Amino acid sequence: MRRAATLTAGTVLALTASVGAAGAAAAADGPVMPDFRGRGLMHVFSTVDYRTRVEVNDVSGFHRHVLWPLSWKVCTQSPAVGREIGDATVRIGVVKNAEKCPRAGAG
Repeated sequence: MRRAATLTAGTVLALTASVGAAGAAAAADGPVMPDFRGRGLMHVFSTVDYRTRVEVNDVSGFHRHVLWPLSWKVCTQSPAVGREIGDATVRIGVVKNAEKCPRAGAG
């Protein structure tokens, strides 16, 4: 959603939302989360802004340290696909390239 800032007497900041011609909200101000699931972990690092904090965890159940991004693929991600990243930490769940992602809800 695009926001417009207005300064009034007494330096009060009011935010107003812009609405498109069709009545839909305007596009998000910042980058949105792409779908990384099934892609290599290196793709995450080459796609998100370098200032974005990325937290990577092994979701296989083995709790391994992720030392070489080229050896891992993405299974889970947060925020959800299409959501604005903003100042949020991007959380990525990975497994080794040859492994299958665990089923949702398993564990």
